[in-house]
Amino acid sequence: MRTVLTLPVLGLLAFAASATLADDVPRFQVDASWPQPLPNNWIMGQAAGVSVDAQDHIWVIQRPRTLTDDEKAATLNPPTSKCCAPAPPVMEFDQDGKLLNAWGGPGQGYDWPENEHGVSIDYKGFVWIGGNGATDGQYLKFTRDGKFVLQIGKPGQQTNSNDVTRLGKPADAEVDPETNEIYIADGYFNHRVIVFDADTGAYRRHWGAYGKKPTDEKLASYNPDSPQFSNPVHCVKVAKDGLVYVCDRANNRIQVFHKDGSFVKEFAYEKATRAAGSVWDLDFWIDGKQTYLLNADGTNNEVRTLVRDTGAVVGAFGLNGRNAGEFHWVHNLAVDSKGNIYTTEVDTGKRAQKFRYVGPPVVR
Repeated sequence: MRTVLTLPVLGLLAFAASATLADDVPRFQVDASWPQPLPNNWIMGQAAGVSVDAQDHIWVIQRPRTLTDDEKAATLNPPTSKCCAPAPPVMEFDQDGKLLNAWGGPGQGYDWPENEHGVSIDYKGFVWIGGNGATDGQYLKFTRDGKFVLQIGKPGQQTNSNDVTRLGKPADAEVDPETNEIYIADGYFNHRVIVFDADTGAYRRHWGAYGKKPTDEKLASYNPDSPQFSNPVHCVKVAKDGLVYVCDRANNRIQVFHKDGSFVKEFAYEKATRAAGSVWDLDFWIDGKQTYLLNADGTNNEVRTLVRDTGAVVGAFGLNGRNAGEFHWVHNLAVDSKGNIYTTEVDTGKRAQKFRYVGPPVVR
């Protein structure tokens, strides 16, 4: 038996009707000074992933190849203006928005993706990145200074959702510190979550919607009651209590599993949303119980605060626009140890933003 909760989205910085709950709901305010201007005349393309490490450094992966000639005009021959040049794909910032390090791109021993997608920093400090280009079927592991460590899968012609030798345009990943396994949201071609050993890359298990064996049957592009994950399977997050949360983006739902892939429950949001769906990314709140989920919705261009246990919407901020605090295709989010939220935007958004946590005090 499955549990489905369908809930509307609340307005800008809105809160639940319950005064008791509303007093406890996290509140945020945009920090328009973050990040600081990039060095070296660099400019950021589509920002397709964000993660926070144990030092509260913020990692962003962006797509240099998405910059227009006008945006990278200083690199043309001849240059047509004095600004700018593409920044490297992987960028590390401090809390103040200063760029600390940047690296990435093709190199020896690994296959850099055609289209960068997703970045995560594991509990050992390794950096994982993926890609959703036409032939991308790999996930890569690096040290924090960009030294290649491991490749899972390989690029090439896409296969199917039960091929355990490669991926299918993988979107995102997270390493479970309890088991040292990497969970991959796979993806833009495949319809599954797949798990590997994070040191060796050895295959462990995989599953589709409702914990069933995934299929590649052609279904309607929008079906909130679909028996399989739609494309893309856009995020996977592992909670401290062992529950695994999966973004079934175009089907407008979060599905929840045990680590073995057995289905627990699901929550649906803005079920009338077509286009690219309403559930793009998730992260957990910073209290001991991880009481809330933060949910990025790149079609409706807002970030929702959800009660993790019930899925109830208790707050939201953002709207479609290009001013500070607004979004155009908010693609990813991550929360630091202080409760600040960092977001990234794709399409023509091409930026990262910081939203400062302004209360109430967190009970650790």
